[in-house]
Amino acid sequence: MLVHRVAVPVTHTVPTGTTNAYLLGTRRALLVDPPARDDELDAVVAEHDVAHLAVTHVHPDHVGGVADYAAETGATVWARRGHTAAFEAATGVTPDRTLAEGCVIDTDAGPITVVETPGHAREHVAFELRVDGHEVVLCGDLAVAEGSVVVGAPDGDMRSYLTSLRRLRARDPDRLCPGHGPPIDEPRPTIDRLLDHRLERERRVRHAVESGARTLEEVVDAAYDKDLSGVVDLATATVRAHLEKLAVEGDVVWTPTTGRVRPQRDGRGGVGTGG
Repeated sequence: MLVHRVAVPVTHTVPTGTTNAYLLGTRRALLVDPPARDDELDAVVAEHDVAHLAVTHVHPDHVGGVADYAAETGATVWARRGHTAAFEAATGVTPDRTLAEGCVIDTDAGPITVVETPGHAREHVAFELRVDGHEVVLCGDLAVAEGSVVVGAPDGDMRSYLTSLRRLRARDPDRLCPGHGPPIDEPRPTIDRLLDHRLERERRVRHAVESGARTLEEVVDAAYDKDLSGVVDLATATVRAHLEKLAVEGDVVWTPTTGRVRPQRDGRGGVGTGG
């Protein structure tokens, strides 16, 4: 098997309670997103020659096992170019090499190509390879089979996230291997669902502002029609990311220092500096 998936239990709040680690190849293999030390992952790593280690992004539920597995395997550790300081802070490991769009990692599973997919996190990347003639993309937290992906400010960027989804759709892979949950064998319907969900939330945020919401909290209350108990922080971060996008596009005036927002009426748009 060229793609091994191990669902590793994590202590962080994630949709499935686990984060997927992937091993691509058998010799000169690439280990992606080891979230924590785990007996099953230990066994998979021990049975293969791990030559490379990389992550889709540096959120804690994706990098908790990096230091242990890097030390154990002696693998070349890769980090996103321009984000090595964040990688080192999150993992405690100084990367050996950096990767960026179009970078190719050579493994016995074939060449694995890096695709930059920022949005959920600014340094987010995906990994693309061919398996039995099919295009497979390890997409990290860009997509999930069920539910939606959190894109919350300040780390998340909604404009980038939507662009990354559209770029992935245009690549038209045969399978997605996400950071959480099962593989996605019909990528386009899943990507369309995620795009529709985000654009519908954006519509609600815009409508809330146009209807008189003037603070971040008021927009959150108006944009969600469900009980947010236990997830209000995530909802607030998500709405803020939508407001940042709408401000850049000239639809609202958003003042992050005060948390105030208003509709754009004079055609200039942007992020404000005052009330």
